[in-house]
Amino acid sequence: MKTLQVELAERSYPIHIGSGLLRQAELLMPHLAGRQVLVVSNETVAPLYLDAVTAALTDYQVETLVLPDGESTKNLQTLEKILSVLLEQGFGRNCTLIALGGGVIGDMTGFAAACYQRGVAYIQIPTTLLAQVDSSVGGKTAVNHALGKNMIGAFHQPRAVIADTDVLGTLPDRELAAGLAEVIKYGLIRDAGFYTWLEQNMTALRNHDTAALTHAIEQSCRHKAAVVAADERESGQRALLNLGHTFGHAIETGLNYHDWLHGEAVATGMLMAADLSARLGWIEPGVVERIAQLLTATGLPVQPPAIMTPELFRRHMAVDKKARDGQVYLILLEALGAAVVTGDYADDALAATLEHFCRTAQPA
Repeated sequence: MKTLQVELAERSYPIHIGSGLLRQAELLMPHLAGRQVLVVSNETVAPLYLDAVTAALTDYQVETLVLPDGESTKNLQTLEKILSVLLEQGFGRNCTLIALGGGVIGDMTGFAAACYQRGVAYIQIPTTLLAQVDSSVGGKTAVNHALGKNMIGAFHQPRAVIADTDVLGTLPDRELAAGLAEVIKYGLIRDAGFYTWLEQNMTALRNHDTAALTHAIEQSCRHKAAVVAADERESGQRALLNLGHTFGHAIETGLNYHDWLHGEAVATGMLMAADLSARLGWIEPGVVERIAQLLTATGLPVQPPAIMTPELFRRHMAVDKKARDGQVYLILLEALGAAVVTGDYADDALAATLEHFCRTAQPA
């Protein structure tokens, strides 16, 4: 087992990464705030892993809530279901919520914990690669709105993250590829050497090789933990973690959170950000091609769905959380392994990127 620490003074917490961790109750117990526990999962994950988590909680008041799977359920209506269980079962301020699932479950459970009685404890047990390397770490919690992704939420740090690599054995190939998009992101924004390692080991990663996946998770979490410790509330460098997300969120919103996975939208968004960076003269066109080749080798889309037009991209990008005073800020590449948050880009270059990708868009 590898253990990393997110250093946030009195709110610091561990990230445990390894095999068989779901059955190690000693990892869970120290982080329970009291005797009341609500485990939130979904219809895909619960049949596989819910019993393993609740088995260790025999001396606790344990309630479970199993929600439908999918990004389209990440909304205020589902949030109310979580809060209703807490109220109906008389949960107090010293209760603990456990998020057992992917990024959708983690985001909603964390937001419910942030809201309930103005903030209660929660623990992340991520069961997808995307959640293990990104969304479970850092305390970003949210639900979607029809007009924008993750626009309603709060910063609320978990007490622990328990990433059991065994659960990735049941992860469908498409979900695995979507998680690898976020892994690739860390190489692009912070670590060119890690990016090269990903190019050399993508076949092993896609084949669910345990050693390769463990290394990729550890390196990704190490980068995420360092960024969060330096900029918890995204006032500066943490925004770099959103490479490709402004374009990607526009795709997800344009599709009404159906058809594409988050990592798939981010993959196309990262390539669009790289294309714009090249049009601005910041990186060589060869870097863009190198990124496209790795995304394709990962099984990820490199073109937006046919529904997306330049006008639709701009409409949804305008309500991005990084937009300020009408200016859309983007994360762009200055080099492979180096990124910057900027509003200083030529609009005609952005227009050219949007036109290029929408012209080659694929069916949803």
